[in-house]
Amino acid sequence: MSKLTDHSIEVPATASSPAPTVVPAVDVAELGDLLMGRWASVRREARALAARPDIKRISGLAMADHRERVMGQLKILVDEKAVHRAFPKSMGGNDDAGGNIAGFEELVLADPSLQIKSGVQWGLFGAAVLHLGTEYHHSTFLPGILSLDVPGAFAMTETGHGSDVAAVGTTASYDAASQEFVIDTPFRAAWKDYLGNAAVHGLAAVVFAQLITQGVNHGVHAFYVPIRDENGFLPGVGGEDDGLKGGLNGIDNGRLHFSGVRVPRVNLLNRYGDVAEDGTYTSSIASQGRRFFTMLGTLVQGRVSLDGAATVASKLAMTIAITYGAQRRQFTAGSDTEEEVILDYQRHQRRLLPRLATTYAMSFAHEVFLEKFDGVFSGADSDADRQDLETLAAALKPLSTWAALDILQEAREACGGSGFLVENRLTELRADLDVYVTFEGDNNVLLQLVAKRLLTDYSRKFASADAGAMAQYVAEQVNEAAINRSGLRRLAQSVVDFGSTARSVGSIRDTDSQRQLLTDRVQSMVAEIAGKLRSASKLPKREAAQLFNSHQNALIEAARAHGELLQWEAFTQGIEKIDDEGTKIVLTWLRDLFGLGLLEKHAAWYLIHGRISAQRALGITSYIDDRLLPRLRMHALSLVAAFELTPEHIGAPIALGAEKQRQDEAMAYYLHQRESGTAPVAEAPAPRGEKAPAH
Repeated sequence: MSKLTDHSIEVPATASSPAPTVVPAVDVAELGDLLMGRWASVRREARALAARPDIKRISGLAMADHRERVMGQLKILVDEKAVHRAFPKSMGGNDDAGGNIAGFEELVLADPSLQIKSGVQWGLFGAAVLHLGTEYHHSTFLPGILSLDVPGAFAMTETGHGSDVAAVGTTASYDAASQEFVIDTPFRAAWKDYLGNAAVHGLAAVVFAQLITQGVNHGVHAFYVPIRDENGFLPGVGGEDDGLKGGLNGIDNGRLHFSGVRVPRVNLLNRYGDVAEDGTYTSSIASQGRRFFTMLGTLVQGRVSLDGAATVASKLAMTIAITYGAQRRQFTAGSDTEEEVILDYQRHQRRLLPRLATTYAMSFAHEVFLEKFDGVFSGADSDADRQDLETLAAALKPLSTWAALDILQEAREACGGSGFLVENRLTELRADLDVYVTFEGDNNVLLQLVAKRLLTDYSRKFASADAGAMAQYVAEQVNEAAINRSGLRRLAQSVVDFGSTARSVGSIRDTDSQRQLLTDRVQSMVAEIAGKLRSASKLPKREAAQLFNSHQNALIEAARAHGELLQWEAFTQGIEKIDDEGTKIVLTWLRDLFGLGLLEKHAAWYLIHGRISAQRALGITSYIDDRLLPRLRMHALSLVAAFELTPEHIGAPIALGAEKQRQDEAMAYYLHQRESGTAPVAEAPAPRGEKAPAH
């Protein structure tokens, strides 16, 4: 790509972006490389595959046809060696955990059903065998999984226990006489549900069940269980098709249930817990709770990939909506002869540009997330590192998947009736990504996990600290920019009087002030909740649970604030990697739009807690509307061009020239009428004071 020159605009000096000597322009090629991240070559390779006609979605297919097309596309992925990256080199893989996710999430551009079904096969079913099994399982089961000779399901979720995996009802009882586990779903709510590959294609499943041996329940473990052969379900296995869904209908989701299904003892995936021939249970992890979370932590890549896929889909939506908005004309607001481009209207900018800023924040945060994931799965896999990764996943996946739905919906509306046409992709993407907010962990449940981690982190640092110790800690953290070892920002700045009306909005739009305000909100929210929950450890279990429940909303809001801070930090760190000065200036404006947008969004909290004044809150809104939006409007097309989406990826006619052609034709028509003198004369206005007739 060549460097694009943007429209000229006046660029006044600000604290966060000093006055440039030349009008800034975005170096699209440099910015594109930065956004592609460490695995740029893998992403581009995956995008080339996603652009192929035999990989792309065909709209309007019946459910059965869509399912078979996607299954055929999985075979293409195998042939193209696009599924092996995360697996060991001894199995034809690359031992490249981060690259595998980077390539996998780009498939959302072709068809989200393809992305998710491939994730079920290799990211869940195969990964469970790899990470929870040992050498026997690797050599016995993985070859068929990798080749797709054995399509499989990931049978964790139950109808009655969606996010509460520890309480699943399915049991695996060990029979020492036969050296077999007996798998049962003892009641309807224990049926395994919403499982990809379960309705039609799956031949086996990794089943999560309560391991019972010698009369003792050792908690949830995973088992490799054959479920079908060429004649259908095996004895004791039953199931149903989930049928037509709100989206992702290229995936054969279904339900499974088991009645006395026997599997050999060695089918227990026994990396973290094993049963001897006589029924004796052993584990390298003594705590059942820690063992459970360690097993689930090895499968965190599902949340990583959803975060990334939501980001890619948001980039596509922004590309379509902003391109359309820069070409679609409506109303002659500033001219008697030419209609205005709708992206020049402030309201349209307000609808799209803050969401473009959010998309950039999501992109930068995902790269940090992916680096941490790759580090853990490349050897830095201490218990603390895995806990940190799980917390980061639980913080970012909810924010990105919720944001993607909001971005897709607003992009659809911003394209008017054209956005509602299936050919322009936005409605199908919105439907397909809807379920992202509840699978791989319901977003609200995940944020509760983050909040509990924040409380733990807070209690370790501050529970016994006096005022002097607190002040010293705060002093040490001033101007700290990095996310600390745990992936959580240290709970930093003390309460400072940001409420003085004597200081202009300029005092809070610089980087350090944004960081301080965003960090202070997290610290204050966590400290307030910690104080209210301090007595929980001394209460009976029921009363303690009631106390936590009464602060559940506050816990979730604190976790969201923490996730927003992580995104802002990642955005800020991303800017520091840019060499081109013009690009850095424009990206700083975009980061400011994201950061000040968060302050505006949470203005009530900042006002109630005395962090900003009412005057300053109004000033933030005025600065966004009057300064940031007009500046960024001139660079909007360059900012979406940096996403490196080709026409084959975009696929929406309104963003590929159809709308521009219509507008150019209309303008040429009216111009010809004016120049040739053939334009009809406008009706004379009614005499002054005379009312037009009512209709």
